[in-house]
Amino acid sequence: MDKVTLIATAAFGLEAVVAHELKNLGYTEVQVENGKVTFEADLMALARTNLWLRTADRVRLKVGEFQATSFEELFEKTKALPWADFIPENGAFPVEGKSVKSQLFSVSDCQAIVKKAVVESLKKKYKKEWFEETGPLYKIEVALLKDIATLTIDTSGPGLHKRGYRDWIGAAPIKETLAAALILLSYWNPDRVLVDPLCGSGTIPIEAALIGMNIAPGMNRTFACEDWPLIPRKIWREARAETHDLARYDRKLSIMGTDIDGEILKVARRNAREADVADQIHFQEMALKDWHSSKKYGVIICNPPYGERLSERREVEKLYREMGKVFNAHDTWSYYVITSHKDFEKLFGRKADKKRKLYNGAMETHYYQFFGPKPPKANGELRMES
Repeated sequence: MDKVTLIATAAFGLEAVVAHELKNLGYTEVQVENGKVTFEADLMALARTNLWLRTADRVRLKVGEFQATSFEELFEKTKALPWADFIPENGAFPVEGKSVKSQLFSVSDCQAIVKKAVVESLKKKYKKEWFEETGPLYKIEVALLKDIATLTIDTSGPGLHKRGYRDWIGAAPIKETLAAALILLSYWNPDRVLVDPLCGSGTIPIEAALIGMNIAPGMNRTFACEDWPLIPRKIWREARAETHDLARYDRKLSIMGTDIDGEILKVARRNAREADVADQIHFQEMALKDWHSSKKYGVIICNPPYGERLSERREVEKLYREMGKVFNAHDTWSYYVITSHKDFEKLFGRKADKKRKLYNGAMETHYYQFFGPKPPKANGELRMES
């Protein structure tokens, strides 16, 4: 099998960022849709995209797509797909599903029908009536959208946000994938100072360090498709060797994370050690109002509390006013803030140069972007423009 169709799924608002990452990896023919980016690639891409994508949720292998308005149609068209090309005789193939604006709205029924159809398809190939499913995992998804069924197999296993360094999290963590997106959507580059003055458990500074050192986010974890006979072990050896060859372990970065909570900073330091970037980040206990920098140029990226609970709203609004005073005092810096609070700009005291709608989990937020002047001798490649 020379070519496969892959789907990199993404949180709403991040599809273009994922597409940009894929193009940087050399996969230039991409189709961007809501919540996903589809592309054709070779088997090596299964390894490389899982290892390198910073902002995608997971990578799925597309088996087929068709219209289905009846259970019989779903069964027959699923059965006709080449499941045995991917799933070996001992493969485990549980089925999950979702349905949006489709006549086949019962997800549990769709899952059961797809499971039965795949079994019937594999029976023809392997000439047996019963599959023990004791081998590698091939989690199938049937996704119905406006009566179009897309059948995929998950290649990632645990979501790609699970880099392996964050066993300990704060009370309101941001996913690693979203944190990486905030950085890639900024004008930060590894030659500039980066500060998160409300860093919590350290996710934004740690993701910045991984980006700055060009460390593949999946370098220290495993993936479901590593056990698939379809992908030669040589491909995984080469793909993992590439992550080490391209890493910039010798690059020195200037990244700082501060927070008023000393206990959560202990968690941040532990996470940074687990990510092997502790020597690149300076964590310091400090109230926001006390933060200042003598550096002429720099970038601030932060994920402050949103004040979703009424009991917290007054404190959060006070914090936003404080942020405006502190950040705007550094008028040659660029700063980026993500929040769901509708009155952020008013409280902050300045209208954003640009804002972008993003989702933090199921919560709609905006990423407010305030651009400072470009440093006179800026080196390094700028990240993706927003």
